[in-house]
Parts: sequence; structure tokens; C-alpha cells
Amino acid sequence: MSFCTVAACKNDAPQPAPVPAAKQGVAANPEVVFETSQGKFTVRLFADKAPQNVANLLQYVESGFYKDTIFHRIIPDFMIQGGGFDRSLKQKPTRGPVKNEASPSVSNKRGTVAMARTNDPDSATAQFFINTRDNPNLDRSPGSAGYTVVGEVTEGLATIDLIRNLPTRCPSWTGQACTETIPNGLRDVPIEPVTILGVHKK
Repeated sequence: MSFCTVAACKNDAPQPAPVPAAKQGVAANPEVVFETSQGKFTVRLFADKAPQNVANLLQYVESGFYKDTIFHRIIPDFMIQGGGFDRSLKQKPTRGPVKNEASPSVSNKRGTVAMARTNDPDSATAQFFINTRDNPNLDRSPGSAGYTVVGEVTEGLATIDLIRNLPTRCPSWTGQACTETIPNGLRDVPIEPVTILGVHKK
């Protein structure tokens, strides 16, 4: 299962790039605060369980990458995804991908944050998603690489629930065909943009 369309997930880097050594030493389970147009929420990062992916995410946080990006994919009883597109639905360029660190001991339960990727397990860059329900089918298991969980929402879960219930264009979860023209073929985009105003370490 992939968390973005071909257009949304196109990445020219053929191989995962290691996180620079200077950035790999991350304090145990730091917290970051997301401020959005719908409210804010806090995420405790699992640096002890997914060190490369957390270090990668923090590099994007510290560089200001997420400012003015949007949540571009909302499926109410599944997840909300963001961190890769601006308000005009233009995809932002990223660094190279990081290796998958999904572990069967860290489940994609409600309120956890995981890295989005293509069908290639080692293709995660900047995009992330927040599980709005328990999604054990996204966990690492025999025959499935799983999706790397990098943290969990510790404050502001009400903000996540507010976002998940916003109306979207061409909702895929209804099973109905899309009859309107949508940019980049992206379905499930909120009608009113949900903008990430900024992200900072707590």
C-alpha cells in the first residue's frame, strides 16, 4: 500500500541517502509542536526506535521546510497526510530518502505519526501521515515492510480529529468515480487548505 500517487511521490533519487552523521545523535524522544490553520498539536518523536527517520524529520523541521506546506490527503477513518505540497499543490523538492525502520513492536495505532513512502520501503523523505484509527495492516510483518512510526501525538489530538472530518475533493473512500478535474490527480485534498504554519522543537 502506497501513501501517495505516482505524481505525489515521484522521487528521482534511486537509492536511500544516509542521514549525515552529525545529525544522527538525537536527544531521546524530543517533542515537536505543529502549528496549523486548524490548531496545534504536539508529537513526541521515537528517536530510540527509528533514529534515522527521526533525525531526517528533525532536519526538515529545523530547516523550516514544513512552513506553508499543507495536509493534502485526508481519509477520515484512516489517516491524514501532509508535509510535501504547498497551497497550490506544488510538490516541494526534498533530500534523498531514508531507509525503512518499521518495527513489529511499534504499531500504527491511532495518534501515531509515520513516514509516507512509495511502494519502495526505503523511499520516505519529508511526507508523513497521522493515523486516525488503529491501522495494524500498516505494521511490519512477514511479507510486509510496513511503515516507519516516528512518534505519537501527545497533545492536540482534537486538532487531528478536526482535520480528519473536513470535506475533501473527490473522496476516494466513498468508492465513487471522480467527476471533477483535480490538480496532479490528487484525490482527498481538503476543499479549504489545511496549512502547516510552522513546526518547532518544544
